[in-house]
Amino acid sequence: MTISQKVSGFMENSSWIRKMFEEGIRLKKEFGEDNVFDLSLGNPVMEPPEEVRKALIESAGDESLGLHRYMPNAGFADVRAVIAESLSPECKVELSANDVVMVCGAAGGLNITLKTLFDPGDEVIIFTPYFVEYLFYADNHGGKAVAVPTLEDFRLDFLALKNALNEKTKAVIINSPNNPTGVVYSRRELQELSNILKAHSDKLGKAVYLISDDPYKKITFDGVEAPNIMEFYTNSIYITSHSKDIALPGERIGFVAVHPKCESAGELMAGLIFCNRVLGFVNAPALIQRVVKQVQGVTVDVEQYRRKRDYLYKELTRIGYQVVKPQGAFYFFPKSPLEDEVEFVKKLAEQKVLVVPGRGFGLPGYFRISYCLPDSVLEGSIAGFEAAFCEGGN
Repeated sequence: MTISQKVSGFMENSSWIRKMFEEGIRLKKEFGEDNVFDLSLGNPVMEPPEEVRKALIESAGDESLGLHRYMPNAGFADVRAVIAESLSPECKVELSANDVVMVCGAAGGLNITLKTLFDPGDEVIIFTPYFVEYLFYADNHGGKAVAVPTLEDFRLDFLALKNALNEKTKAVIINSPNNPTGVVYSRRELQELSNILKAHSDKLGKAVYLISDDPYKKITFDGVEAPNIMEFYTNSIYITSHSKDIALPGERIGFVAVHPKCESAGELMAGLIFCNRVLGFVNAPALIQRVVKQVQGVTVDVEQYRRKRDYLYKELTRIGYQVVKPQGAFYFFPKSPLEDEVEFVKKLAEQKVLVVPGRGFGLPGYFRISYCLPDSVLEGSIAGFEAAFCEGGN
């Protein structure tokens, strides 16, 4: 075998989204694109807001010298200062440029963070269902992701969390709004989570870090608030990207912000900057850094996602699916009518509707639907959802 057995195994276990994507290509070739409804990928079709387009044109046209050269590994100081100023009111903490590192998307931010924190054998707690890449990011840096179940409505299970915490726990990752459920953790939940981690940190005599992976943070509905963890927990690391809030997933731009009062904050920031370099990112892309500097506070039209959510929720519940109504992001995570959700996903594929089995997110018995898609795809999928449900329920 050319590649390592470990990577081969990881590829097999993480391939559900890829499998559905490839199945979609096959079906579209056979039946035509307009007759296949692919709701498997979380790749927004919404275009960046006009302010972002203008900023991109302006930045690309800037002929000042040195704009495309290397910079400090943390990113442009003026960009970091603007982000710190924009973020401070939200997290109710006074941040500066020295608390921010520009990164290649939230994925880059998570990897430099875990590499900075982990010694071999350290553990990071994640909550089921989870973004599957967390498993691989932890392994990248010699650590282990420990999955902790959530409650039936996907809220945090604090008893399960307490049972999972141990002397090897280095960090906890939360994702709110959540992929794949759309659940948003409330202020009460974040306060309780913070209290538990503080107590455990005191018991260990060392910090357990709370990492917030929040690329969907600005996509919430019905007035639901997505609080920032820095307001509640000192040993916190906030990671986000502009992939979803201004529809720039292909530009790979985001940032990591460290609570200025966290344990060994200066050392932690130095580690993040060092790891940004040695992991090969070197620095976040220069051009898009200058763009996002100009558009802090700009967001895609969240109302469009809300409308898509309401339409699909109405149809799914009318058919009879059991599903928690998303409070944010752009996913549904319904319960499968069949115990084996892979079999049900196959029935949907027979109806030319593509979704992702829940085991791809660590929770069999469910499946994920993405609705960041044209209305025609969502509307065209309903007949298939209904036919598969009726067949699966018999």
